[in-house]
Amino acid sequence: MFTGLVEEIGVVAELNPRDETGGTSLTVTLPTSSTLLSDAKLGDSIAINGVCLTATSITPSPPSFTVGIAPETQRLTNLGVLTQGSKVNLERAVRADTRMGGHFVQGHVDTVAEISKIEQDGNAVTLRFTPRSQDVMRYVVFKGFIALDGTSLTITKVNDEVGWWEVMLIAYTQEKVVLAQKKIGDTVNVEVDVLAKYAEKSMAGYMGAQGDDGLKPIVEKMVQNLIAQAMGAHA
Repeated sequence: MFTGLVEEIGVVAELNPRDETGGTSLTVTLPTSSTLLSDAKLGDSIAINGVCLTATSITPSPPSFTVGIAPETQRLTNLGVLTQGSKVNLERAVRADTRMGGHFVQGHVDTVAEISKIEQDGNAVTLRFTPRSQDVMRYVVFKGFIALDGTSLTITKVNDEVGWWEVMLIAYTQEKVVLAQKKIGDTVNVEVDVLAKYAEKSMAGYMGAQGDDGLKPIVEKMVQNLIAQAMGAHA
């Protein structure tokens, strides 16, 4: 579990598509002053651009670590487009005594989205995103949470008809995350708010348990409320 508050920006030192295990591995270096790995152990979870990965190798000085990337992870995320020198957002798994400043982020990417618009607004910047999978749009709501490349952000505008959303980065955030350095056409990893998924499943289970007879009074009540609102508006 993560908070979506980026702790450090690292640099990709190597992306090996065929390491000694026969899989793909990614090595990230950190600034020499970084304390991100000070209490890290092999097997710890570290989010790279919002993807929860397991540290398979840790070097204290100069600080760096390596993770393995499963084929499914490569298919669902944009980690495969990283190259040597790419900058990435990093966050360690949350501790029980950590103050929750962002929102609940699992590190499980739902889809990839493309930056379709960037607009300056004073010292802030607004970015528009178009997701590869439109299925996620049902979880995207105005003023709701979303994690983009592992950064917890608030949605400032949604267009369900066309299929996009926008977020705004204040000046402080622009200095702390990789997203501010990206351009139109670049991609980000997207994780929607898991609480929305739980709410959807709970409601689906409830509605299914009601059956047709149970749904009838609910629908009737909704219709009555709509009629009352319409009559009140024309009174």
